[in-house]
Amino acid sequence: MKNHDVLPTLSGMTLQELQGVALDMGLPKFTGKQLAQWLYAKQVTAIDEMTNLSKEARTRLAGKFQLGRRPALRRWVSRDGTVKYLFPTQSGHQVESVFIPTEERGTLCVSSQVGCRMGCQFCMTGRQGLQAQLTAADILNQIYSLPEFSRLTNVVFMGQGEPFDNLDAVLRACEILTSPYGLAWSPKRITVSTVGHQKGLRRFLNESQCNVAISLHFAIPEERAQWMPAQKAWPIEKTVQMLKEYDFCREDEETGGHLGAKQRRLSFEYIVFKDLNDSRKHSDSIVRLLQGLDCRVNLIPFHSIPDSPFRAAPEVKMKMMRDYLTQHGLFSMLRASRGEDIMAACGLLSTLEDKA
Repeated sequence: MKNHDVLPTLSGMTLQELQGVALDMGLPKFTGKQLAQWLYAKQVTAIDEMTNLSKEARTRLAGKFQLGRRPALRRWVSRDGTVKYLFPTQSGHQVESVFIPTEERGTLCVSSQVGCRMGCQFCMTGRQGLQAQLTAADILNQIYSLPEFSRLTNVVFMGQGEPFDNLDAVLRACEILTSPYGLAWSPKRITVSTVGHQKGLRRFLNESQCNVAISLHFAIPEERAQWMPAQKAWPIEKTVQMLKEYDFCREDEETGGHLGAKQRRLSFEYIVFKDLNDSRKHSDSIVRLLQGLDCRVNLIPFHSIPDSPFRAAPEVKMKMMRDYLTQHGLFSMLRASRGEDIMAACGLLSTLEDKA
């Protein structure tokens, strides 16, 4: 079946759009709310399961729409308990997502694109290039079709793709996840990552209350431009200046709780490379860049990728950087590596067939 022959998808529609579907089919407007409940609260996997709709209505719906739920094609389990899934998309592509369980929470790392056009030289997804945009239904399917769905406490848009390069779909997915007619989650349970796509970031900050994570990795502009081409389009200095226009809350260092009832959290992701960005000079550059922001810095170990000149910094270096940043007013923490043995760790996601 060609893409233009595929039926439109109910999943990914907002309540207002579902109400429009109901009216167009000659059904009462309140049927739209029923559809939303079946899709997002009750998580049905087939239109015929919507049993408070008449048989005739369900048959007509199935003739004009598809539900939008697709089970994972493959599943990998890491020795540390991390689980990676390969999901099909509406466009006929495939994307990876990663479920990371701990005793306290279950976090799902979702993808927003098939591949990525940002071109970071230390990232497997960047090597893939951009192949397709995901729809809101594709994004939500990674969540709702997750076998561990009942254990989910957090969603992070840190999988394949630059979320703000596909902003409409990401905003739509976040709306459904946080709306009363959807999953009704607090926005604080969702974090969206970006390299600093400034137009998308501005709009996201204005239209969403979800948390934001900036992929920093290099705080010295010239070095960042060398390894992250996006720096040339969206200089990190300008991104930080924009962020200073908004209110954020830090996490309480002792309890892990938010210091602010309604404000979102801002974090910076920093992969630490041996002899490349792990010196005192680099720590000082982070302090200078982020001075005045309520944020935290997550220091991430580098995970080797094939044919790469990059190496992971020793853990002792990472701890020294963490302590130095914290002493200079930037709450910093080491992020544990998870799922490296199944190519599920940070920077390793890709649907290139030859990646292994």
